[in-house]
Amino acid sequence: MSSDNSHNWHQDTLAVRAGFERSNVGEHAEPIYTTSSYVFESAAAAAARFGGQAPGNVYSRFTNPTVQTFEKRLAAMEGGEACIATSSGMAGTATLVFATMQQGDHMLVSSNLFGSTVNLLGKYPARFGVDVDFINGFALEDWAAKIRPNTKYLYLETPTNPLMQLADIKAFAELAHQHGAQLVVDNCFCTPALQKPLALGADIVIHSATKFLDGQGRCVGGAIVGTQELIKELTAYMRSAGPSLSPFNAWVFTKGLETLGLRMKQHCINAHTVAEALQSQPGVERVIYPGLPEHPDHELAKTQQTGFGGIVSIEVSGGREAAWSLIDAVKLCSITGNLGDARTTITHPATTTHGRLTQEQRDEAGITEGLIRIAVGLEHADDIAADLIQAMARD
Repeated sequence: MSSDNSHNWHQDTLAVRAGFERSNVGEHAEPIYTTSSYVFESAAAAAARFGGQAPGNVYSRFTNPTVQTFEKRLAAMEGGEACIATSSGMAGTATLVFATMQQGDHMLVSSNLFGSTVNLLGKYPARFGVDVDFINGFALEDWAAKIRPNTKYLYLETPTNPLMQLADIKAFAELAHQHGAQLVVDNCFCTPALQKPLALGADIVIHSATKFLDGQGRCVGGAIVGTQELIKELTAYMRSAGPSLSPFNAWVFTKGLETLGLRMKQHCINAHTVAEALQSQPGVERVIYPGLPEHPDHELAKTQQTGFGGIVSIEVSGGREAAWSLIDAVKLCSITGNLGDARTTITHPATTTHGRLTQEQRDEAGITEGLIRIAVGLEHADDIAADLIQAMARD
């Protein structure tokens, strides 16, 4: 099966068919190539492959057919030219930074990011002479004021983790391009099923495939989608540094993509139901979900997303004690820091996903002690809501 006509396919078809080139065996499903290396017909053929004069696989650290199927499929779904898969979402961010930036470069980064991303970008690039400035919020004038002639990237998540703040991707892309910079968007929360950053003007998309792309909490991985030129540069880094995705994990993610559209629709429906159910509960100071009309970015979400996502955050009165008490009282929800699972997960960001940030960083990002993040799964929405409500009643 050839994917030559994949540009004409709808998203759901791309999710099932894109990127798969059937071998002469005639397999109907994507195989897992669990091989570290490849056998060549001759020494000359090996030399040509290693030297880049002949196409084909060289070594599974940077060329593996199973990984390539996942890369091609995700690139097609995001509307990008190419993709490179990495061993984790964090490895994806590190690969982009260390493969494409050099001493004297500068990047602007949203402080409203996943905690590990803040730690990575706030600590390590500076050791190699790369300047990183963090900006709280998405006011364009604040970002414009910080752009320098040597600014290479504007880097943001939208929606953010865990406060569900939205950035206007089109406006940020225009700002970046006006100054010769590129816009990098972490599309983890929405996935290409709900949001297409590249179509809105972004240059690069980052994923933690661990989350919704997998959908069942089975494997860790990441991906970067962009131009052929960018991915070629990242592949050269991958060949040397090796933060590569395993074939098995790539196969799991490829199968996850097949149901991504269906799953994201149900995640959105369930999350909306849960968000509305929690609004009237005593002790809940606010429910944070872009699908609610009172969310400050509700209108923006309607224009740049095709759904409001599967993450609901709530702030409860009583701080950490009340938040922990609620979390400890759940019976159906899983207490874990992961998200994007078929199973609903619940966590206390201030002491888990954002626990390594300083108190000042958490305060600036709005990560309070009473904040709880709920990644709404695929159980019946009424059962999820009932579990949270009974946990609140036991508080």
